[in-house]
Amino acid sequence: MWAVFSFSSMIEGTFTPKQNTGNASTEKRQTTGREPAWVCYFRVSTTKQGESGLGLAAQRDAVARYTGEKGGSTLAEFTEVESGKKASNRPELLKAVELCRRKRATLVIAKLDRLARNVAFVANLMESGVNFVAVDHPKVDRFMLHLLAAFAEEEARKISQRTKEAMAAAKLRGVVIGATGRDKAKRYKAEALERAKQFGPIIAELRASGFTQTRQIRDELNRRGVASPGGARWHLLNTHRTLTRLVGANVRVKSDVLSSL
Repeated sequence: MWAVFSFSSMIEGTFTPKQNTGNASTEKRQTTGREPAWVCYFRVSTTKQGESGLGLAAQRDAVARYTGEKGGSTLAEFTEVESGKKASNRPELLKAVELCRRKRATLVIAKLDRLARNVAFVANLMESGVNFVAVDHPKVDRFMLHLLAAFAEEEARKISQRTKEAMAAAKLRGVVIGATGRDKAKRYKAEALERAKQFGPIIAELRASGFTQTRQIRDELNRRGVASPGGARWHLLNTHRTLTRLVGANVRVKSDVLSSL
C-alpha cells in the first residue's frame, strides 16, 4: 500500500490515503518504456532555398544525428518555406504540431531560430503542451528558451533595420534597387540560349529523321550519348526548355516538336 498526497488536502490539514490499484504503475511503465516518436520540422526562408535544398541539408543532418542517438522512430517530416518573422503563416508547422498531439510525439528542429524569431510564437508553442526540442539547445530550460527566442527576434529586427538603411543609402547614391537581379536574369537567359543553340543542328537532324516528339528527341540524344547543357543526361524538362529556347530564337526547329511532353 502507498499513499498519494493531495496538495490541497495538505493545506487544509487533512490527508486521505488511497489504495494503489496498479493502474498508475502500469501506465508509468508504458510511458517510460515507450520508444520516442519524432516529428521533424525544417524551415528555409526563401523559395529558392526550398527548391535547391540549400540550408535543408544541414538541418536534416543535425536532426538525423540527434534522433539517431536518442533512438525511436520518425513519424513524419515537414518543410516550410517562410520567413522566420512571419510566424502566423505556418501551415506545415501546424500540421506537425497536430501530429505531435495525436501521436504524443516530440517536435524536433535543428535550430531554435528555424522555429521562429518571434518570442510570442515560441511562448505559445511551449504552452500548447507539445513537447519539442531544438537540437542546437537540447538541454535548455523554459526560461532559457524564452531568452534565446528573444535574442533571435532582436537579431532579426537588427538585420531588417540594417538592410533598410543600406537600401535607403543606395537610393540616395542613385542606385536602382533591383537592377542587379534584372541584369543577372538577362545574362542568364542569354547564356542559356547560347548553350541551346549548340544543339540546333543535331535536333534539326533528328527531326528530319522522324524524331518529332520531345520524348523521342530526349531518348535519342541519350542513346547517342549526347550530354545535356548541364553535362548530364537528358530528361523531359531540360529537353523541353532547350527546344523552347531554340523555337524562340528561330533556330531551325519548328513549334510542332513541342506538341507533346
